[in-house]
Amino acid sequence: MAGFDKRVNSYQEALAGLEDGMTVLAGGFGLCGIPENLIAEIKRKGTRDLTVVSNNCGVDGFGLGLLLEDRQIRKIVASYVGENALFEQLLLSGELEVELTPQGTLAEKMRAGGAGIPAFFTATGYGTAVAEGKEVREFNGRPHILEPAITGDFAIVKGWKADRYGNVIYRHTARNFNPLAATAGKITVVEVEEIVEPGTLEPGQIHTPGIYVDRLICGQFEKRIEQRTLRA
Repeated sequence: MAGFDKRVNSYQEALAGLEDGMTVLAGGFGLCGIPENLIAEIKRKGTRDLTVVSNNCGVDGFGLGLLLEDRQIRKIVASYVGENALFEQLLLSGELEVELTPQGTLAEKMRAGGAGIPAFFTATGYGTAVAEGKEVREFNGRPHILEPAITGDFAIVKGWKADRYGNVIYRHTARNFNPLAATAGKITVVEVEEIVEPGTLEPGQIHTPGIYVDRLICGQFEKRIEQRTLRA
């Protein structure tokens, strides 16, 4: 069963083949459940001209925000971008192309991509700038816009536990966009906190089956808090 072992020995091996101009799907929500070490490896590699699809673009100096520092991202497809001053600066200066997408629509675009569905109709965004240039059809008396699915050259994902065959469990809210991204990458790379032997994980608890996972690595994580609020 050695051929089913998805483990790699280094982050360099985990992201081998990632090249300039590719599309990267990144799991996470804010700083919760982000593949922080894989992002750091992209920064180290210096890969440029990337299109990144993620709920948001990290914060200044951490998460996907690291890739903005060296202008490695050409375009970001996201639903929320409010925690990053550098992001705002690059957007206003025209150095960064931004495609804002309603959050549920973004999730469904990745889910559809992973399911092999090329596009779908949704009422969300009709009558707003989101709908500009998109086909409109009426269903049950309500107009809907056509949204194309999303797939990527690479998907980078953060899990909690996995077995060496690549079956992954996410922990609580860190699940967020990770299982959606995992299905929609041509090459899906998952970093986890613990790798266990096959048979250890309860089959009914597995969120991402190993069939979707190409490479698996165990890492150490900072798990930074995005906004720390304390009592006076």
